[in-house]
Amino acid sequence: MRVEQDEAPGGEVLYAAAKKNYPAKVSGRLRTIKWAILFITLGIYYFLPFVRWDRGPNAPDQAVLIDMAGRRAYFFFIEIWPQEVYYLTGLLVLAAVALFLMNAVAGRIWCGYLCPQTVWTDLFFEVERFWEGDRRDRMILDKAPWTGEKIARKTMKHVTWVMIAWWTGGAWVLYFADAPTLVHDLITNQAPLAVYVWIGILTFTTYALAGFMREQVCLYMCPWPRIQAALTDEWALNVTYRGDRGEPRMSVKTAEKARAAHQPAGDCIDCRACVNACPTGVDIRDGLQLGCIQCGLCIDACDTMMAKVGREPGLIGYDTDMNIARRAAGKPPIYRIVRPRTVLYAAVIAVVGGIMSYALATRSFQDVNVLHDRNPIAVLLSDGGIRNGYTVRLLNKRTEPRTFALAVEGLPPEAVVEAVGVEEKISGRPVIALDPDTTREVRVTVAVPGGVTMPHATPVVFRIVDLADGETATAKDFFKTPENYDDHHKGDHDGHD
Repeated sequence: MRVEQDEAPGGEVLYAAAKKNYPAKVSGRLRTIKWAILFITLGIYYFLPFVRWDRGPNAPDQAVLIDMAGRRAYFFFIEIWPQEVYYLTGLLVLAAVALFLMNAVAGRIWCGYLCPQTVWTDLFFEVERFWEGDRRDRMILDKAPWTGEKIARKTMKHVTWVMIAWWTGGAWVLYFADAPTLVHDLITNQAPLAVYVWIGILTFTTYALAGFMREQVCLYMCPWPRIQAALTDEWALNVTYRGDRGEPRMSVKTAEKARAAHQPAGDCIDCRACVNACPTGVDIRDGLQLGCIQCGLCIDACDTMMAKVGREPGLIGYDTDMNIARRAAGKPPIYRIVRPRTVLYAAVIAVVGGIMSYALATRSFQDVNVLHDRNPIAVLLSDGGIRNGYTVRLLNKRTEPRTFALAVEGLPPEAVVEAVGVEEKISGRPVIALDPDTTREVRVTVAVPGGVTMPHATPVVFRIVDLADGETATAKDFFKTPENYDDHHKGDHDGHD
């Protein structure tokens, strides 16, 4: 089949249609690790919305939930509010530095084992093998004419892919609403239209990315391969072909003859098992490349072949650029996972994680904000006293009703605090009730009677105290005197004289 190409004026190929890749099924230690990670990560993704977590009355009992209507995000015992967007910033910092740390230790280990594109593509590959067979069978099937069997196999493969993609999109929307309720609404066609739209979008993207685009996402869409190439160093472990041991490559029989004649012969038998196993079609023997996602499947494939021909495993393995140079110089390999770069990344993760943990552990479930009146700033009363007005906003972040006592600290004991529309008081402090998860604005006046000398601005603290559990929140402001207060106060003193 002819492949259409675009050429530059000098004859350089600018574009060539992608060739379909047929990765072979392999088994081994790293493949087992990848299967374990696949089942764990997909199991968490698909079933976590159905895990329950008791948060008390009036609170959702879904363990992980992004409650858009309630303006909350829940993760087991952690509850995040909209004004705490800085926690999202902290999580992004942790994720980025963790990615840097993984790169410093073992290159693109994220891409090979944990990236969602890799995980879902692995699953789609296995479905393809189930319906169409392994590498050779799939290649033969694609070249064969269309028959009833071929149509049936292809149809069942795509139906399975669509079902997985649909489940993937459906699981995603379950994180934004109560999962059992939403599942019932979906089955009975009572869910909001937006839910069906998002399921459709995510079904299509999963089907397209994991079923068709596959390695093209890694090669052309994902920026991380280019970023990590600039971040890696000579001590990072990468999937590496031991050229010093494998070259010159030749068949088993040819190698036996060469060794019998005391001629050099490498361990590589040029079977291409490593190439056939690669999900992106990379030949690792050509060195580290952009397409290599460091999944290690070529290691398992090569070790299997080495065992079959009676040679030592490890011809392909995780190694460092430093050790390649050391072997070329006849020196033994050394490994340095703990080095300044990895220590720095680990320290940043520890510090940021510690700050976030401390902030979560010490945060308050209530808040108070104060806005001082601007016009007038202060009022001089007929008895010579002073009155200031404030707008006090109280916030109840819990899911049950609460009652707060409001106090203003920093003023003489003669000062009187009044909350407009609030009749109940305890020890002279207005008692303000708040509904669950609400804010309430209260007009508050603070008056100091005549005969009490006040400076131009007195720092004051507005304190709210939960009458049930004693939790408090504070806000700072000033109690101010009017512009003519000094003249009036001086006149009072002159009259007394």
